Amino acid sequence: MTGGDILVKGGLVVDGSGRPGETGDVLVREGRIAALGRSLPQGSAKMIDAAGLAVAPGFIDIKTHSDFTLPINPKAESKVRQGVTTEIIGHCGFSVAPILPGKLELIRDYLSASAPWLPFRETSFPDYLDTFPGTAVNAGMLVGHHTLRLNVMGMAAGAPTPAELAQMAALLDEALHAGALGLSTGLFTPPGSYAERDEIVALGNVLKRHNALYFTHLRDESNNVIAAVEEAIDIARTCAVHVEIVHLKCSGLDNWGKARQILGMIEQARADGLAVDCDSYPYAAGSNPLKNLLPQWVQSGGMAAMLARLAEPAARARIRGEIERDGLNNWGRIPSWDNVQISISPNLPQHAGETFGALAAARGADPVDAVCDYLIEDKGATRVLITSISEDDIREIVRSPTALVGSDGNCVADYGVTSQGMPHPRFYGTFPRILGHYVHDQHLLPLETAVHKMTGATAAALRLRDRGLLKEGYRADIAIFDPADFRDRATYANPHQYPTGLRTTALVNGEIVVDNARHTGALPGAVLRRTPDGTVG
Repeated sequence: MTGGDILVKGGLVVDGSGRPGETGDVLVREGRIAALGRSLPQGSAKMIDAAGLAVAPGFIDIKTHSDFTLPINPKAESKVRQGVTTEIIGHCGFSVAPILPGKLELIRDYLSASAPWLPFRETSFPDYLDTFPGTAVNAGMLVGHHTLRLNVMGMAAGAPTPAELAQMAALLDEALHAGALGLSTGLFTPPGSYAERDEIVALGNVLKRHNALYFTHLRDESNNVIAAVEEAIDIARTCAVHVEIVHLKCSGLDNWGKARQILGMIEQARADGLAVDCDSYPYAAGSNPLKNLLPQWVQSGGMAAMLARLAEPAARARIRGEIERDGLNNWGRIPSWDNVQISISPNLPQHAGETFGALAAARGADPVDAVCDYLIEDKGATRVLITSISEDDIREIVRSPTALVGSDGNCVADYGVTSQGMPHPRFYGTFPRILGHYVHDQHLLPLETAVHKMTGATAAALRLRDRGLLKEGYRADIAIFDPADFRDRATYANPHQYPTGLRTTALVNGEIVVDNARHTGALPGAVLRRTPDGTVG
């Protein structure tokens, strides 16, 4: 329930459209923006003094995995303190629903490295949406292709039978009827990597019938990244659906410098009338379950089979040879195993922050042997950071006026269960890093362009009806911050740190969730649902 009127007074209003900001006021009433202008009367409204501050639409984090943490961290501390008011969850083929009877342990094991603390339950997607807990941020949900395959086929390789494909399509159809925004794929790792074009097209055609969206972690972000982008664009063309290429990167030493070419490919697709977008995070390291860095065949047959395989000398020799030849799966060639750092290790938490180069040296082991041994000891649940991206490519994507911003991060906090481990600093710092480092310090792009990429442009890609702009009648999701004092503090060595800015304030659906950099405890977020015409409210 919304409180009384709120008047945000005298700030630089950057409305999310891409236009330069203008000094003015914003009046909030009954959860919506009631008026904008200069010298609006205060009346009985609570006044927020925004002099010297920027007033923007709440940031929309288009690419997150907070479905793994929101139920156990509903205050979404690390996100709302960045000004994030909406998260899109269920990405990269990973979603925690649906889970059919008898499939709970399979999916729990599969997601153990991503959601080590989340309580899983059997659920349909409609039930998942209806019972999602109250949170501080709005959330829009995607259906994960890995999850569909696990429910129907387990970890089996190869193409689905017609009956299996029909069952996956039916599960997707049910989720879309309930209001899921679309489908996500993670074509870089099993079981999603087993899907050929016909399978994705068949599911894409279900999306088209529902005016729904397609989000893809490319089949390869390293040595075959150009072909993988072409594959994503082909789905947009063949199925006539909107395609979002998530966390765009050119990973591995052999692929640095390709960002400009890929952005050009996306622009050409848009010029050809296709609905294609991309997003990225502004860091040189990515994050993934450790098992996903190994050749794809390692995971064949599921967790128990993988752990048994990792103990075999012949399998290790094959892994070593393939990594020497091709680099890491989806990540390419990196300088050394010092570029792979343990992030979250549920069963061996004492090693969080160590690199596999250092760990192998300490154990007197070959790095591949150290990795295999560690995965066995940690029951396959290890998550790592991989430094593999060029700063020049990051800058190329950040300065692009059309590339959107997504953290690829969970909402966590510096206390409680989600404070464990050494997560990627993007969990705490993505949006202030863009605004503080690249806008304010480096002048890589103007403030209004950066805000547009985080709000209005993202809302348009998602087809949000009444969010993403400061506009009369729109939902009052608002981020207020000091452009000169809004910087990321989270680092790889010390990630659990909120951004600077003692006056940072965030409103979600008209309620103050962050008040001068302090969380109020309010949980006014809404579950966003897609309607039959494709818009989201």
